Amino acid sequence: MSRLMPEITAEERKRFEELLETHRSVTVLSHIHPDADAIGTSLGVYLLLKEAGRRVEVANATADLPRHLDFLEGFGKIKKKIDFDDSLIIACDCGSPDRLGFDVSGRDIVVIDHHPSNTGYGTLNLVRPDAVSSSEVATRLLAPLFPVTPPVAEAFYAALISDTRYFTTGNVTAETFELARELIALGAQPARIAQAMLQRRSLASLRVLGRALESLRLVENARVALMTVTREDLEATGARYDDLDGIVDYARSLVTVEIAILIVERRKSIKVSLRSKGADVMRIARKFGGGGHREAAGFEAERATIEGVGAALLETIEKEGVLSAL
Repeated sequence: MSRLMPEITAEERKRFEELLETHRSVTVLSHIHPDADAIGTSLGVYLLLKEAGRRVEVANATADLPRHLDFLEGFGKIKKKIDFDDSLIIACDCGSPDRLGFDVSGRDIVVIDHHPSNTGYGTLNLVRPDAVSSSEVATRLLAPLFPVTPPVAEAFYAALISDTRYFTTGNVTAETFELARELIALGAQPARIAQAMLQRRSLASLRVLGRALESLRLVENARVALMTVTREDLEATGARYDDLDGIVDYARSLVTVEIAILIVERRKSIKVSLRSKGADVMRIARKFGGGGHREAAGFEAERATIEGVGAALLETIEKEGVLSAL
């Protein structure tokens, strides 16, 4: 059966326009430690509103943004703070307000997201779990309202191919390719975008990948794979956190593996990425205060250790029976 993202209704689109008109300025945000869907969607929204003559800023609270996305127009405009007072907040690809990294209390918020774990924190919640990316939601909302220029299409397309892992995730359907076709027709250049995203890795990213692979261990009859990256690994290789993007997929690619886990030691927390070939890892992430999607989820744990988080994860996987449910 083909997936069909629920339409953005006329009422939702009207409410969005009303919120735009009642605010003098707009602040576009995305979640901390952003991926390409978060950055691509937020930049697409920012560029579109800017080209429409709106007073708009784009910001992200993360110190180091993914360098391989710097080819997207507007990337250099992403600020680390909110400068506008009382602006309308447009939160892209973010499931809860605490993941924005800014205090947005008391402000009107439009949420553009596709995470099933979204908490519905907005004044207007445009959350479509059936969408393959947040950029799909943004495109369906904004394309009927504003002209979509090539830079906007490029940002939305980069977000789309990233969250579908280049059209390989289980929710990809003919509708996904139709959206890609529309964005290409609007000016996105698929070969250039794919090359920019796939063939611009840093040497440090390969070195830290080697360390992660050395740490790999298999448990649960080789159905679960765990990899770790410590602060020492990062310092020894010169890698940044954005250099870790995609590493967990190497573990998932093993023939016997059904759940892959990457545990990363950050300065003040432990960050966990979970990937699967069908097992509900979002269910696991939620047990630790995180979220995401059925086959791709994650969480952060403060005041924890790699060893402690790893043990707790394996215990939870067994307790929840997500492997036996396959």
